[in-house]
Amino acid sequence: MSNLLDPAILFFVFGAFAGLVRSNLEIPAPVSRFLSLYLLMALGLKGGFALAKSGVTPEVAAGLGAAVLLAIVVPLIGYFFLRRVLGGFDAIALAATYGSVSAVTFITATQHLDNIGRPYGGHMSAAMALMESPAILLAVVGANLLRRKTAGGQGAAPLSVGKVLHESFTDGAQLLLLGAMVVGVLTGEHGKAVMQPFSVDLFKGMLAFFLLDMGLLASRNFKEILGKSPLVLAYAIVGPLTHAALALGLCRLLGIGAGDGALLMTLAASASYIAAPAAANDAIATTTIMIPLRRARSQSRTDADRPPHRCVPALHKTAARALGLRTHRPSHPARCSAPPE
Repeated sequence: MSNLLDPAILFFVFGAFAGLVRSNLEIPAPVSRFLSLYLLMALGLKGGFALAKSGVTPEVAAGLGAAVLLAIVVPLIGYFFLRRVLGGFDAIALAATYGSVSAVTFITATQHLDNIGRPYGGHMSAAMALMESPAILLAVVGANLLRRKTAGGQGAAPLSVGKVLHESFTDGAQLLLLGAMVVGVLTGEHGKAVMQPFSVDLFKGMLAFFLLDMGLLASRNFKEILGKSPLVLAYAIVGPLTHAALALGLCRLLGIGAGDGALLMTLAASASYIAAPAAANDAIATTTIMIPLRRARSQSRTDADRPPHRCVPALHKTAARALGLRTHRPSHPARCSAPPE
């Protein structure tokens, strides 16, 4: 019960309540993006400082290997089930969403482990970064293979896995996370002492503010699930539990510790609510299965109050083209960015 009364969790609940009662409470989009980037930077630094202290061990290698394996297996399992209840392209898009990961979910899990005093490895931040893109890459490949079997495949955008890989590892959010981790490894204990007032002391408050925003977005988008297939809704509940159970079995097989195992289970159970849905927004021009949370933010503003268009990140533009999706050219290219998950 004490964990449920954590201030950050309660701010999420409060945000959900405010959204359900249709309050005009709202976190400006630039503030939300700053909070996202701050959390990723703080997480990367924390992981880097921990790696500088522990070094690369067999357990680190096992954790990273398990992360990559799960990032490949989870979307394949999702597609195998969803293909039975959805069309091919819809199944690919939704499987990619559940196969990718959520940084915010991961950050919340690390905060919980800190609260209960359960140690975990700094390399798990790198594991999270490695797990984001494989599902999207598999979606690109799967959509192209499926398109070749259909009459609508003519004129489809050519597959460019190399470009997708490049844009995956240069995406701003991932690059910040990995860059902060490198800074943490290079500076070690000295860097930790210098950055503590910013990356440690402020972390809890920033997380609470960000979860308030997440609660608002989730509640305002809740009505979108009405009318969806019961089997799809069942997968939304059973799927993450199955993925977490798979991660648990893998952790036991490889001898991964409790803290790292809990984070790996969290990553396996989490789903992308920006990255993969952005790539599948208006998917294949006919799908209705993808519901990007960003839509709730844009619909809650009048035209006068709406911020400049936030485009799909570079990686997901490439994925969208390969999937045959519609993307929009931003009117403010310099401001083209989407918050991390």
